[in-house]
Amino acid sequence: MSKIKKLIIGVFITISMLVSIGFQSDFFEIAKQIDIYTTLFKELNMYYIDEVNPAKLTNNAVNHMLQNLDPYTRYYDEQGVEDARIQSTGEYGGIGAISTYKNKTLTIREILKNSPAEKSDIKPGDKILKIDDIVIKDYDEKGVSALFNGLPNTTLKLQIERQSKKIDVEITRKKVVVNPVPYYTMLANNVGYIAFTKFNEKAASEVKKAFLELKEEGMQKLIIDVRGNPGGLLMEAVKITNFFIPKDKIVVITKAKVEKWSNTFKTRQEPLDLEIPITILVNNRSASASEILAGSLQDYDRAVIVGERSFGKGLVQRYRELSYGTQMKITISKYYTPSGRCIQELDYTNRKDDRTIPKFSDAGRETYKTEIGRTVYGGGGILPDIEIKKTPTTETTKTLLKSEAFFNYVTNYFYKNTTISTPSTFVLNESDFSLLKNYLSKNNKDFETPTETKFKLAKEKAVSENLDGNFAKTYTELLEKIEEEKLKELDKNNNEILHKLTEEIVKRYYYEEGVYMQKAKFDTTIIKAMSILNSTEEYTLILKK
Repeated sequence: MSKIKKLIIGVFITISMLVSIGFQSDFFEIAKQIDIYTTLFKELNMYYIDEVNPAKLTNNAVNHMLQNLDPYTRYYDEQGVEDARIQSTGEYGGIGAISTYKNKTLTIREILKNSPAEKSDIKPGDKILKIDDIVIKDYDEKGVSALFNGLPNTTLKLQIERQSKKIDVEITRKKVVVNPVPYYTMLANNVGYIAFTKFNEKAASEVKKAFLELKEEGMQKLIIDVRGNPGGLLMEAVKITNFFIPKDKIVVITKAKVEKWSNTFKTRQEPLDLEIPITILVNNRSASASEILAGSLQDYDRAVIVGERSFGKGLVQRYRELSYGTQMKITISKYYTPSGRCIQELDYTNRKDDRTIPKFSDAGRETYKTEIGRTVYGGGGILPDIEIKKTPTTETTKTLLKSEAFFNYVTNYFYKNTTISTPSTFVLNESDFSLLKNYLSKNNKDFETPTETKFKLAKEKAVSENLDGNFAKTYTELLEKIEEEKLKELDKNNNEILHKLTEEIVKRYYYEEGVYMQKAKFDTTIIKAMSILNSTEEYTLILKK
């Protein structure tokens, strides 16, 4: 069978799986659309004037189709399947480095502690020029970072560019284990602190380990930090919730189109502790399993939730195997907390004509009752019992924090300062903010806002249509004014930018563990949670409201 025929059959099977469930009555329409696609695909491959890439065409078609659903329903080719496995298990054979590929450049963004990359002195900011005999700039972008991965105890040779110097490194791959609990410690007044960053297969066991060790150290109160935790495996959230509520209690209910995928998940084991006072820290990037944990303990009045309103995912995915070693992750159900609330925020089903996605909370949030009768809210994420207000993040600040300029500033800081103080004493101040802004003014090309991009495109369009006339001077003056206003706009998020800058700098010297060590000392949300736990009266009053 030819490769193209195999691909056509693969696409046929993929689309069939996507649309067959629940649509039996529309079988003719489904068969018609599949037939149209396969005949079109065949004609393109046979008669299109230039050579086409069947796999690329299929990927583009499938991914474009899925974009009209939600951001969690995804198609994975063979390499994507391996990446998904790593995310769920937390184990892989590699060098322990996180990288990005942009503009034909593969850049190391983060190094994991005790990894082969750390032991070979690879640093964030290093640009990978070659992996073995493969020249990176000549390599197809897709899957380039996977070149680091392979069987443990195999070696690879890297050519690196660091601060304009080329370095050759030989590195041995090892089994890399991603610990979902990067840090836990005892704080003042017998308060234990556990931070965890994902719900992979090791989450429950690592949280349990941290909890038991802190109990042995005298912990009498507990802070669980899931800020920035995007979730993961639902059953890990059920297990962790079970540590603090009795056996046979409902943790989460899932409701699906397919009846067999609708389930009620209950606690199965005896708990670790039913009495210890708990605060759970959430923010707008706490999602999915993080919201199940926070929402269920809130519904049982078992913990005080502190921080910002959570993301509001409310959707459950399952992996489905497809043909030729591919698979998809498909949204199969919505989840509901024990009180009956669905906390989904974005209504992907009813996108507007301009492709914007409406919010369920815009129509008003329904009220529900916790076990002792407190009011909680559905739609729009988990609303904390104690909300920490922050200045809204401007679009300019969002652009900055994702920019190459911000990353490069931290890299330059690292090479200018061979050491910094310990995380528990390291702080930045207003002079550091001024230094950052001065750097940005000189490196504007690496920090370009959408306004600047569109403004430059407008000039290019005017030039191409001979409409530029004599406005070159005016254009330059306006662009300089936009750049000036952009830097002023950053002042609105001064504290947030300094906070993120502190995190990124500390991470370069002390890894992810150091970030949480610094937070444990200075983070205002942790300080507030400690204050609540240290006041039995306040803690009790919150849970009786």
